[in-house]
Amino acid sequence: MMIRNEHEPGHYELRVEGHLDEHWVEWFEHLELTRASDGTTAFYGPVADQAALHSLLNKVRDLGMVLISVRMITPPAGPDDGH
Repeated sequence: MMIRNEHEPGHYELRVEGHLDEHWVEWFEHLELTRASDGTTAFYGPVADQAALHSLLNKVRDLGMVLISVRMITPPAGPDDGH
């Protein structure tokens, strides 16, 4: 189980069906976007809180995208995280 400070954003990956263009990054709160060889697109990065996560999920629904998965991910290590 991942334990995090309640004041730090969680990092999430949302995977949808199809390959999406880069212009969707702005729509999805500037999350990173990657296209997989299996024909899916993943948006990932920090999400402020549960309300922000639900907002992202509502966008997926409103745009008629097929949501494949949502998962909490480990944030990438920053330059000053080398304990």
